[in-house]
Amino acid sequence: MPPELRDAVASALDGAGVADGHLAVELVGADRIRELNREHRSKDAPTDVLAFPLDGSGPTAGPRELGDVVICPEHCTDVIEAAVHGVLHLCGHDHEADDGEMLTLQAQVLEGLR
Repeated sequence: MPPELRDAVASALDGAGVADGHLAVELVGADRIRELNREHRSKDAPTDVLAFPLDGSGPTAGPRELGDVVICPEHCTDVIEAAVHGVLHLCGHDHEADDGEMLTLQAQVLEGLR
């Protein structure tokens, strides 16, 4: 994994309060992300990032088996942002249900990386 991607993952884990966890990050092409999106979200289109959490114990528990983040660089404006976004999902955050907390945390993590 490139160092900047590793740093983004570590910063997202730190921001989410997860001190000890295991996860995988995979970079894939448009066909593969479309296939995964169709299989798991019933959306027949490519997307930028998908997260597949394993441990649903919330954003501050640890040690944890977090799951997988799958990123399609072809559909990202920023691979680092996609990695942070996916990791925060693995840590239990959900921007569709949290009144903006996840996206605020994501912005803070990204600011710390710049």
